[in-house]
Amino acid sequence: MKVVIPVAGKGARLKPHTFTHPKALIPLAGKAILGHIIDKLIADGFDEFVLVLGYLGDKIRDYVKQQYPELQVTYVVQHQSEGIGHALWLCSEALEGEKEALIVLGDSVIDLDYRQFVSSHHSVLGVKKVDNPVLFGVAEIDNETGFIRKLIEKPRIPKSNVALTGLYYIRQMPALLQILDSFIRQEQKSLGEFQLTDALMQLIEAGNQMVPFEVKQWFDCGQKEIVLETNAVLLKRLQPEIPTHFPDCIILPPVSIHPEAKIKHSVIGPNVSIGAHADIENCLIKESIIGEYARLREINLAHSLIGNDSAVTGSVQSLNIGDSTEIQLGN
Repeated sequence: MKVVIPVAGKGARLKPHTFTHPKALIPLAGKAILGHIIDKLIADGFDEFVLVLGYLGDKIRDYVKQQYPELQVTYVVQHQSEGIGHALWLCSEALEGEKEALIVLGDSVIDLDYRQFVSSHHSVLGVKKVDNPVLFGVAEIDNETGFIRKLIEKPRIPKSNVALTGLYYIRQMPALLQILDSFIRQEQKSLGEFQLTDALMQLIEAGNQMVPFEVKQWFDCGQKEIVLETNAVLLKRLQPEIPTHFPDCIILPPVSIHPEAKIKHSVIGPNVSIGAHADIENCLIKESIIGEYARLREINLAHSLIGNDSAVTGSVQSLNIGDSTEIQLGN
């Protein structure tokens, strides 16, 4: 079975970081979001991938080639951002002859057993109850049968708080691709895009049964706060080895520190990830992600996301700065 991973989004809610870095490559616990997704899929037995590239797609292609040189992967390019339905339609050739497929959005971290997820005789949609369903695709579930009876993308007046998590096991791929092809030819959009949710609803209306699968943990990494929360959860789960070559520092686990980082006279942790060649001196850092080649001096930093090649000097409590930024604080 092939796994389709759309990673073409621009990550508008994570600016300024996504000006220079695809959202799928934002680091969490020492590894890119996409790396966590691919590693879990490989561990669960999946070995054929289709990646839909778009914004800064070359960086994603280079990352996959470097980190997974043996991975069997087909690349599809989405030149214009026209929705997940459009991205999946572009995979028609790559999915030719496939009766079923697993679709996993490349900007979310989900805690589940993918083998269990695809074990049903029906199509399966990953779901989770949320506080604000107007921000998501929403599933209405028939309480008697347990099947999904209606799907709607970002409803203005939700009748359910069961959100779609961007995880789909589809057993009727030829039919779904045919519906999406009809959408494209007829320019049938909603909310300005070709919606996968609308196509799945047409499958249901045609008599295809779909079941919900409630995921335990789902992190839609589209905002700084969720990125930092996900980083903390993964650090606690993975428990990376605590580095020992910083004798004049205090390290409070869990942390992920790249072996090539340089740290002096600092307190690091808890819940901190530090990238390769970061250079940190006389700092107090907690609950933060520090990018590669970042240079930090004399700061008290918390709940911050610091991009690659950035430089910060002074005293501060919280920052959200992109790559190649230089800030001096204080006198």
